[in-house]
Amino acid sequence: MSTIAAPDRSQIERMVRSILEQQLGKNGSAKPAPVAGHTPNLVVNISARHAHLTQADVDILFGHGYQLTAMKRLYQDTDFASNETIAVVGPRQRMIPGVRILGPCRAFSQVELSITDAISLGLDIPVKLSGDIEGTPGCLLIGPKGSLVLPKGVIKAERHVHMGPKDAEFYGVKAKDRMNLRVESPCPTTLEGLLVRTHPDWKLEVHIDTDEANCCDLTNATKVTLVKA
Repeated sequence: MSTIAAPDRSQIERMVRSILEQQLGKNGSAKPAPVAGHTPNLVVNISARHAHLTQADVDILFGHGYQLTAMKRLYQDTDFASNETIAVVGPRQRMIPGVRILGPCRAFSQVELSITDAISLGLDIPVKLSGDIEGTPGCLLIGPKGSLVLPKGVIKAERHVHMGPKDAEFYGVKAKDRMNLRVESPCPTTLEGLLVRTHPDWKLEVHIDTDEANCCDLTNATKVTLVKA
């Protein structure tokens, strides 16, 4: 009866290393699971300062019954950048004019700024998921027909990624999971902790603000990679 020699330690280490590299990738990051017939189209967009308004607040700022008009559709087909803008005034009496309103109107009013914007206005804004406006500071909004004091709703929007079901399956994530974005550019950077947001109609899109885009020189990026945190 013949015997088979047990593999030595070096053989076992090579086998384990090979398996780990296949499953995790050489950089130690988990590779997305393949989804038959689906290749993600990753888009990274800069979310500049903007406002979401209720119809009631539009009425005050632009006149009763005024309807926002679309300047261009956004990457997510449900939203548009309107032709209308407002001025945002902070406690230092400094103003940022020309803040774009995004439509359609919402059930709440919210202003999304970068940290740099907030500092210039004298506001201490928290990092929040869009729509989570409890406990946030307010500001003064000025439109062509009127003005109003927004009691709350000024935030720095949490960096996040929109995706549909097939993209979520590809990356092995679900709503409220976290992902990291690697940006290869003259200022290579990894942005951590992007919040996953899912919807059946959404296309794959990362949103970061102007401060984050500037820090990684996104406009000159040669490659972007999204991985599960």
